[in-house]
Amino acid sequence: MNVQNLIVCDSKVIFNILQEIKEKLNCNLFFKTEQELSKIEDLKNYIVLSAKNIKDIDNQILIEDVPIRINKLLEIINISFLKINFNFQSEINIGYYKMNLNSRTIFKQSKKIDLTEKETLVILHLKGRDEACSVNELQKLVWKQSSNLETHTVETHIYRLRKKIKDKFNDDNFIVSLKDGYKIEEKK
Repeated sequence: MNVQNLIVCDSKVIFNILQEIKEKLNCNLFFKTEQELSKIEDLKNYIVLSAKNIKDIDNQILIEDVPIRINKLLEIINISFLKINFNFQSEINIGYYKMNLNSRTIFKQSKKIDLTEKETLVILHLKGRDEACSVNELQKLVWKQSSNLETHTVETHIYRLRKKIKDKFNDDNFIVSLKDGYKIEEKK
């Protein structure tokens, strides 16, 4: 989310106050009724400021304790924008999939898989590479082990990760084995 959008719901007084000090918010400001909110398709690109809890809205600032100092309100709004930006930046696209680095999950449509820390690191090191990543390189990058060690840790983790992907998403080709190592096929 690069552009920040704030909707004030059903409170014209708060909207007018925020409109006057809009430069301190650095966002697009809108006024909507609760009925108008229900017509907006993608509310995840907005923060909704309301005096009552509105069902099915994730990015919501609930102002129950009124009166509220304007500085406190500005602080709450700015913290909410920071949280959304943090969550937005933690999500990366990998072909047909999205991976959330905060929750260590990979998902496609409504299906998701929880990942271990090592699985997340493996995917991050394989993502976006033009050539395969060798077992020795993954050993050094993910496990911080010398490539001289005789171990099948990398192969075992790749096998388990591929099995998870296959079982949940029916995808045999997420991580492919090449003669030089492993690669993620990022079809779009």
